[in-house]
Amino acid sequence: MTSQQDKLLPTLDFLLFEWLGLADLLDRPRYADHDRESIDQLLRATADIAATYYQPANRVVDDQEPRVEDGRVVLPRETADAWRATAEFGFLLATQDVEHGGMQLPHAAGFATQVVLAAASISINAGLLTEANAALLLAHGTPAQQEVFATRELSGEWAGTMCLSESQAGSSLSDITTSAVPDGDDFEDDPLGPRYRVTGQKMWISGGDHELTENIIHLVLAKTAGPDGTIDPSTRGISLFVVPKMLVDPDGTLRERNDVSLVSLNHKLGYRGIPNAALAFGDGSWEPGGARGAIGYLVGRPGDGLRQMFHMMNAARIAVGLGAAALGYAGFEASLAYARDRRQGRHLTRTGKDATTPMVPLVEHADVKRMLLAQKAYAEGGIALGLFAARLLDEQATRAAGDAADAADTGALLEILTPVVKSWPSEWCLEANSLAIQVLGGAGYTRDFPVEQYWRDNRLNMIHAGTHGIQALDLLGRKVIQDDGAGLRALGRRLTTTVDRARGAGLTDEAAQVEAAWARAVDTAAAAWATGDPEEALANATPYLQAFGHVVLAWIWLDVAVAAAASEHPEAAGAGAAMRYFLTYELPKVEPWLAVVARREPLCRELDPDVL
Repeated sequence: MTSQQDKLLPTLDFLLFEWLGLADLLDRPRYADHDRESIDQLLRATADIAATYYQPANRVVDDQEPRVEDGRVVLPRETADAWRATAEFGFLLATQDVEHGGMQLPHAAGFATQVVLAAASISINAGLLTEANAALLLAHGTPAQQEVFATRELSGEWAGTMCLSESQAGSSLSDITTSAVPDGDDFEDDPLGPRYRVTGQKMWISGGDHELTENIIHLVLAKTAGPDGTIDPSTRGISLFVVPKMLVDPDGTLRERNDVSLVSLNHKLGYRGIPNAALAFGDGSWEPGGARGAIGYLVGRPGDGLRQMFHMMNAARIAVGLGAAALGYAGFEASLAYARDRRQGRHLTRTGKDATTPMVPLVEHADVKRMLLAQKAYAEGGIALGLFAARLLDEQATRAAGDAADAADTGALLEILTPVVKSWPSEWCLEANSLAIQVLGGAGYTRDFPVEQYWRDNRLNMIHAGTHGIQALDLLGRKVIQDDGAGLRALGRRLTTTVDRARGAGLTDEAAQVEAAWARAVDTAAAAWATGDPEEALANATPYLQAFGHVVLAWIWLDVAVAAAASEHPEAAGAGAAMRYFLTYELPKVEPWLAVVARREPLCRELDPDVL
């Protein structure tokens, strides 16, 4: 392990066991094969793999970004080594059921391993979409699709992608033009599912083409005609298809090349270790079965594609948020180490500075401590938020039959938190990376230190898996009002419990701050929708997301601080300091954001674009 993992593992241990109560979860039958010692061993093994394969390769994969030679995508050897180590250890199977060859780990522990790997090099943490792809098929695919495609993805033998966006349709999925038509009269009788021919182009496909594995399984959204032969122009006309790069027999044996071809690679600001591609489906570059058109197998029912894909997207959004937090943490650790070692300046006293005294480490300056404490609050808060969401997934997986009310409460809580889990770390852990550069000063702006790369890598996450604005519209436009505000009520109950416990722990003022901020956020949502006009309500959705996210993180930090107050864990004191920072410096930012939402500020909505 390196110093990065030496610092990160105690943080994860504190959050998992002292705060989230993972030990209680491990008493449940589903997770009975695991205990605190085995989880600790898992995280240490993950840290060893991260230190051996990921961290040393981080700069290599940034410098040697994917390129195309003779139609092949070329990657550094280090990427293949990391993929092999990841697959052989079984990370892709970590949270899957034993019946699928998995470890049946709690999601909270599984996501914790992803934090360790992402902090070492998010650029080659390429298993993310493969695991999510397989999980979707295990939830919605046929037994044959699960056995042939998902099982081989989880073993690392094959890789997986998700193909949603197109050049003319990023987040506006109703505008996709990729289409699918039945392949022959016997299309419904294929052992791998109803067989279609898929035609169209997809853009921004992470892991879209490479030779890390012998096959790549694409999950592709495409429009299909209804029973009357017409295509619904809305998202109800979208279906989901398994489109393998190499066609396979029902026993998984590789056959001929499918009509899927690489159009180009996208050259990115950061996150360069994973190829990001534009792909053509059915352009005639290959003719499987003697005809053009990529062969795809329908997943589930026609028209159900977007709902199915969001099964994958929601898990991916938690992973994106945790990846952003991991990068924030990596920058924090690097800048903290630099600040402890670098000597610069002297303390200012009432009589001025004494130039004859030794310079002091950067970490002794109040403003540097402010920047470091901000990074800690952002990064560790983001990790805590993501692990809390993962813990909710575990609640869903172990909910006893008959607990319908609790299940609905957990589901509503997860729904309302998902846009925050994805977006808040993506914004504020990017700010953490910016502060890390600032702590290093001029050195931080050079490639001699890793913090500039962390910033570049993290900048993707405000766009990845749904932009900031899309998450804001989802939160204020759907999640706070759906089921008559069930998500707000579920979150409010959790927050009230924390506030009561905080008062019992002597955190009276802090409890009052969080309680007041929550009440303001709830009232503001009602004010935004007071006229019932969606255009008025949602014009300031992003400020609402920012404010709501900050209130959620204030609650998270208060809850963590309550656990820290009763703990002798080495990380407890730092958690208390991070909570005090967040409530002192960050929570006051909420009011200006909420003010424009509450009054339905019309500036941006009514602005004439010609004045820009």
